[in-house]
Amino acid sequence: MGGQVTRCDFEWSYTAEPHATRRKEILAKYPEIKRLMGSDPLFKYEILSLIVVQFALTFLLRDVSWTILLLSAYFIGAFPSHALIVGVHDICHNIPFGNGRPLLNRLFGILANLPTGIPSSIAFKKYHLLHHRYMGVEEMDPDLPTSFEARMFYNSITKLVWVILQPFWYALRPLFINPIAPNGLEILNIVVQFALNCAVVYLWGVKSLVFMVSSTILGAGLHPMAGHFIAEHYMFEEGFETYSYYGPGNYLTFNVGYHNEHHDFPSIPGSKLPLVKKIAAEYYDNLPYHTSWIKVIWDFIIDPRIGPYARVKRPKVKKPKGVELS
Repeated sequence: MGGQVTRCDFEWSYTAEPHATRRKEILAKYPEIKRLMGSDPLFKYEILSLIVVQFALTFLLRDVSWTILLLSAYFIGAFPSHALIVGVHDICHNIPFGNGRPLLNRLFGILANLPTGIPSSIAFKKYHLLHHRYMGVEEMDPDLPTSFEARMFYNSITKLVWVILQPFWYALRPLFINPIAPNGLEILNIVVQFALNCAVVYLWGVKSLVFMVSSTILGAGLHPMAGHFIAEHYMFEEGFETYSYYGPGNYLTFNVGYHNEHHDFPSIPGSKLPLVKKIAAEYYDNLPYHTSWIKVIWDFIIDPRIGPYARVKRPKVKKPKGVELS
């Protein structure tokens, strides 16, 4: 049945996550890093370009066979679609318009969400900010696999299934571990996305909508672009809970691979994260990192030391009254 995982529990930690401490030390030593914080004027145009590209593909592939459609979704459409998913991540950190214009950032996130076919931008924001504030904390961090996942996906074959179904775990997990009632913007996100999906079917046919949704789901599962989901926080080396990736995939994902740097400075745009590493090199050069997302996926599936249990976990804390952090 494949290589049985050797871990039978999470790696429990009773100390604070490392990013706040490192951020304080780096800023004390290199205060010029504060100048990198804020919006990225070019980011919004990059997102708009990706929207145009994905809708153009959606239109051009409206009459192809189902086989060509699904192959195109995996080998072509998954790249701009996944880039938009990562773009939504950056939007939730107010990168397009800065912290002073939160509503405009949220509305832009709904726009960036449209070509993926699945309404997720507003919901992602509220849960992702919990991931930053309560990284690794039981029942608070929605990025942590549940004990059910860890028990069910225990060898190479079942871990392969887990990787393929990654988008479903990310979508469903928060609803079980820490459900938060939808707000008005989240409902708007759903309504606008549903209206757009209906318009696509009406104007271009059902295959166009299938292409949009398939690009999103396939690109977030067993796909090179989705390797960063595993690379970011799964414990490939004992004692390290966040990993950066320094490879060509960063050019397609707004430098999401610079993940230690991102958690240290979430308000710095992805385009400037390489500068953080350059300025504070002594803080990052000795940390373990990845150079291939494909290898990350392969190792996760094959290596018995790695699986859903290979995460640093902290005891749960009292739930906050609100989740809107920025």
